[in-house]
Amino acid sequence: MADRQSLDEVVRFTSDLIRIDTTNRGGGDCRERPAAEYAAEQLAGAGLEPVLLERTEGRTNVVTRIEGTDPSADALLVHGHLDVVPAAAGDWSVHPFSGEIRDGVVWGRGAVDMKNMDAMILAVVRSWARHGVRPRRDVVVAFTADEEDSAVDGSGFLAEEHAHLFEGCTEGVSESGAFTFHDGGGRQIYPIAAGERGTGWLKLTARGHAGHGSKVNKENAVTRLSAAITRIGEYEWPLRPTPTVAAALTELAALYGIETDLSDVDALLEKLGPAGKLVEATVRNSANPTMLDAGYKVNVIPGEAVAYVDGRSLPGAEDEFRATLDLLTGPDVDWEFHHRSPALQAPVDSPTYARMRAAVEEFAPEGHVVPYCMSGGTDAKQFSRLGVTGYGFTPLKLPEGYDYQAMFHGVDERVPVEALHFGVRVLDRFLRTA
Repeated sequence: MADRQSLDEVVRFTSDLIRIDTTNRGGGDCRERPAAEYAAEQLAGAGLEPVLLERTEGRTNVVTRIEGTDPSADALLVHGHLDVVPAAAGDWSVHPFSGEIRDGVVWGRGAVDMKNMDAMILAVVRSWARHGVRPRRDVVVAFTADEEDSAVDGSGFLAEEHAHLFEGCTEGVSESGAFTFHDGGGRQIYPIAAGERGTGWLKLTARGHAGHGSKVNKENAVTRLSAAITRIGEYEWPLRPTPTVAAALTELAALYGIETDLSDVDALLEKLGPAGKLVEATVRNSANPTMLDAGYKVNVIPGEAVAYVDGRSLPGAEDEFRATLDLLTGPDVDWEFHHRSPALQAPVDSPTYARMRAAVEEFAPEGHVVPYCMSGGTDAKQFSRLGVTGYGFTPLKLPEGYDYQAMFHGVDERVPVEALHFGVRVLDRFLRTA
């Protein structure tokens, strides 16, 4: 059981980890080792034997295994990443790496994404050690580097070079699910992630005829690129409700007494009101232009122009994604995957999902648990290469008015202390019985 010390520790660990600046600026510009050593120290204090693993110096991962009571059961992977996205201190109410605890709230970059979960894992494991508790299944704990970029130094490296550490793992849990979603009408919904859209970060390259800016130029690379990204940005992707999304829509419709009609998903989303936000980003593929790079002088037409696009595809819809990009970019613009990872889908009728639901309902009996698909991606994509089915399960009981989604990569990221306490209790309950 989660004890008083574990409730105190989850707050302290969250604050301590936030104070360790693990900003991942991309391109290898990050150093997770101090946070990895901190996590390893806490694990060792629980009598475990964590190993620190690096593909690149300073880009450190931590892995350990807790032996379960049922040797015939498959192992469960519990993982969290140690890196965070950049934060501009001048934009924040508090310093983003202060880990300040104010008015019952822990502030700082990583408070939600996802040093809170890292702290929960550590607090639960240490509580087990104090009370001689062992889980039913083997539990493999992994803290990873580089999730906020390509994962090449983190979960990708672990899956490729250290697969033996995850032997027997068939399922995994990580970010982000089992948080309170307030629908504005008094209902509290707890979505558990049972899928992720695939990640397809694209590089677009337009080539043309370089020349003087004062001359007529029908082969302007900037113009060609601009036309292509405009087509991409304005394209309306067709609806493709996957089994996970269909399950989410069905359960939400039942909650609100609405007839489920998957032949008109947009109309159903409108009827669901605010609750429709849980699924509206995952009913279709998407592609958003995000970066442009062209030219070096205002009076010179460049011979090449480059853009980057954040693409996301649903399970089973990548072929459609590729074909659509071929059409939208046209004959004058080439595209390639800058980074790519698969879409995932997990069963919502599994014993593990049922146990997650039961753990949430025990501590939030007023809540309504539903499945959902994440619009973004996590390290679960890399671990899926090892045959691990991934769920998003970072339990947090949040007050009304707290915009959970806005905390991810946002300004003034923070998490209530009571939410962390709830998370420890629920995670402990789930992991012991999973």
